Amino acid sequence: VQLQASGGGLVQAGGSLRVSCAGSGRTFSHSTVGWFRQTPGKERDFVAAINWRGGSTNYADSAKGRFSISRDNAKNTVYLQMNSLKPEDTAVYYCAADRRGRDPRLAKYVSDFGSWGQGTLVTVSS
Repeated sequence: VQLQASGGGLVQAGGSLRVSCAGSGRTFSHSTVGWFRQTPGKERDFVAAINWRGGSTNYADSAKGRFSISRDNAKNTVYLQMNSLKPEDTAVYYCAADRRGRDPRLAKYVSDFGSWGQGTLVTVSS
């Protein structure tokens, strides 16, 4: 599975942004896909994940109520809609795929995902 994240940019606090993860390969549409984020000098943190059908999702506490993950398997794309953005959401956002298609409530660690995109930078100004 190959992944490419896009859609990052600069947004003011309180604004919205949608990042996308385009996947390729036979197994992408059956993979659990997650979003993680990382700031310099810190570990990569889980943000959200979605199962292959899109019917099961999981969110980090910091994302609940503000972020929404979805997917369009016809387009081989997973989205992360981010609303009410805060300066602390500033990070490089990475998408990742778990070809085993595990329950997103369980697949929330970096080691659970075998394929990674290159990341897209989201900057939230105060």
